[in-house]
Amino acid sequence: MIDYERFAEIRHLKEHEGLNATQIAGQLDLDPRTVRRWLDEHFRPRKAGARPGKLDPFKNDIRRMLEHYSYSAAQIFQRIGQMGFDGGYTIVKRYVRRVRPPKHPAFLKLAFAPGECAQVDWGSCGAVHVGNTTRRLSFFVMVLCYSRMLYVEFTVSQTMEHFLGCHQNAFECFGGVPAKIMVDNLKSAVLRRIVGQAPVFNPRYLDFAHHHGFVIAPCNVGKGNEKGRVENGVGYVKKNLLAGLDIPDFAALGPACRHWLDTVANVRRHGETRKRPVDLLAKERSFMRALPANPFDIATVSQVRASSQFRITLDTNRYSVPAEYAGRRLTLKRYPDRLCVYCDNNLIARHVRCYDRHRDFEDPDHPKALLARRRKARDQKIFMRFLTLSPKAELYYRKLEQRRMNPLHHVRKIVALSEIHGDDAVARAMQDAFVFEAFSCDYIANLLEQHGRKLPEPGALHLTRREDLLDITVANPDLSIYEKTS
Repeated sequence: MIDYERFAEIRHLKEHEGLNATQIAGQLDLDPRTVRRWLDEHFRPRKAGARPGKLDPFKNDIRRMLEHYSYSAAQIFQRIGQMGFDGGYTIVKRYVRRVRPPKHPAFLKLAFAPGECAQVDWGSCGAVHVGNTTRRLSFFVMVLCYSRMLYVEFTVSQTMEHFLGCHQNAFECFGGVPAKIMVDNLKSAVLRRIVGQAPVFNPRYLDFAHHHGFVIAPCNVGKGNEKGRVENGVGYVKKNLLAGLDIPDFAALGPACRHWLDTVANVRRHGETRKRPVDLLAKERSFMRALPANPFDIATVSQVRASSQFRITLDTNRYSVPAEYAGRRLTLKRYPDRLCVYCDNNLIARHVRCYDRHRDFEDPDHPKALLARRRKARDQKIFMRFLTLSPKAELYYRKLEQRRMNPLHHVRKIVALSEIHGDDAVARAMQDAFVFEAFSCDYIANLLEQHGRKLPEPGALHLTRREDLLDITVANPDLSIYEKTS
């Protein structure tokens, strides 16, 4: 079968060029018999009839099924298979999609008065380096619904103390508390949802809300669109702040985020309000509740037991308590930035919270009672402290032993010097001691004194040009007085 264009070429070569059928066939790369047939006939395009498909006998049944109920394509495929259809699932799915195109849900546009509502949510973005380990990176987002003022805080945990702490920091940033807060059904806010019943709130979050005077407004299950402002805020953080951002360490995220909020996010012209969030905040702040006079205690309280080495463990890290509390049951209060340990409502230990892993933190005062009872343990503790002063501390100790001195005596003195002058100064003095081959606590003290001595600044040299000073003549000394005395 040839098309009309090829038929016209055959007739042109015959009538205008005078070629025969064989020559035309060679010119157009056709069979000579085909050329002869089309030279004797008029062009009549063949009408190709549509081939009946396997699904055609079942299309009316499919339409009737979809009219009565919103069946899925898989259900339709199963039912027509029982009716004798032996085709594939793909053509069924394609036909169902054409007969019943996908519906895009429509949502009402919500409007909020100044100070009426804020929306909160968590976002996550891979992992981040914290010390020598990596932790999952999360960020808390709160958006004021009227002004679109944005607050963002990065954390490596989504526990209750972080959730409440981020709320407090957001309220302080905004300068007030909104009337209600819309949250998703996360466990930090909503413990249980039962159809037809009021949601069961987390008691800690409910106490926090009562303390600050706001109402918790949870979204319906599967209705994330109800808090679309914060959903857009989470996406905005990912696309604008985090996209392409090189994060060397978790500690660098906080300053970078605050700079981005102050210079980009809250000073841009918002696409919906056509105004800057920071300008609208000034109006919204007057409608918000004032911050409470006394802050809410956001700590998470748990019971722990100190080990025989007077340590408690949290997130694989070990923190010391006073030695006399070894083996006792204690109360631990976890804050986002610190840990407080209590015994019978008395504070016995306080540490900065670390988000690295497998670290050991000891307060120098905690083993004092134990060291007072065990002199040998105290000497061992001093020796361990001595080894931390410098990478060459162990070699310095060996040199003291070679000179048959009392090395522990010198170690105690050097550690005492480190308490006065600092570790860096002692490490430098120890480095110089190897140069001078001076191995003694007295040498270290002498070097520290020399390093700390401030020499007077040299004054400028003034030269005179007065001729009367340059022409001074000095008389020759009289040596005869020496002869008289002899």
